[in-house]
Amino acid sequence: MKIAMIGSGAAGSVFASYLRLGGADMYLVDLNKAHMDKVAADGMIFRTPDGEFHPTGFHTAYSAAEIGVMDVIIVMVKSTQTDAVMPGVMPAIGPDTVVVSLQNGLGNDDTLKKYVPANRIVCGNGVMGTELPEPGVCVAKPEKGICMQFGMVEPSEVSYKACMYMKDTFTAGGCPAAYYDDIRPYIWKKAISNGGFNPVSTILRLKMGIVGTDDNGAWLVWQIWKEGCEVAKAAGVRDLWPEMVEEMPKLVAHLGNYYPSMAQDALMFKRQTEISTLNAKIAEYGAKYGVPTPVNETISKIMLAIQAHYDEQYQEK
Repeated sequence: MKIAMIGSGAAGSVFASYLRLGGADMYLVDLNKAHMDKVAADGMIFRTPDGEFHPTGFHTAYSAAEIGVMDVIIVMVKSTQTDAVMPGVMPAIGPDTVVVSLQNGLGNDDTLKKYVPANRIVCGNGVMGTELPEPGVCVAKPEKGICMQFGMVEPSEVSYKACMYMKDTFTAGGCPAAYYDDIRPYIWKKAISNGGFNPVSTILRLKMGIVGTDDNGAWLVWQIWKEGCEVAKAAGVRDLWPEMVEEMPKLVAHLGNYYPSMAQDALMFKRQTEISTLNAKIAEYGAKYGVPTPVNETISKIMLAIQAHYDEQYQEK
């Protein structure tokens, strides 16, 4: 299958590298010209816990209008950018193209429904940290076990075929993947997990391991998670709290020396973050279902204020 990665930053490049190692015909689309040109010329340097790999044969482009119609489109721009990007992606979407969101956050399926039918949408996520330290180089920091998970928004033969191909290809490339008939618990679990460590690590300017072992940092994460699990239950998702309790030591052990993506965006690159599809979205759903979410709402407002005033913040001279 021909698969296009729309947004080939850290996570997009890692996911594309696993797929390419598994045999997919991969098209990378990104505005980062230095990165696209380096990959086109030399392939990708791909660093994982299993070693360093050098997948080649990627097609690269700065616009989806250049690549033709794809079998699968994977959307990996930040979820807050999807609406702005999708009109430019439409030339690559044919009547049987399946559009996949592996983005962080909640509500990505609703955004994609504005552009393609629900029975050609797949949603999921990767259970790993990612980095792009320089053009042509990406780093995967996966947890143990299943590292990629997805499922159909509404069933169809073409979407199921795409899911099975991605499951087999990710797994063949070294990224164990799973398909689920009901993907919602896995979407919510990842959003709740990210909603804890991402903003708390950013606000405290600390790596995940320190946050998870500091009494105050860990308390904040736990409160965010508790609220998120209550909202998920109100939305009809199974009780995720026992799974989140098991998640904390795993995250600290495997990603303790890692600044999560929101911290990278805010602290290193001064970019807009995904707070509006994480904690703010949990708070939005909480209001819808009548579940109090004071910590998520407070964290959201802190992060929104931070990202609105990067240029005015104190810096040592």
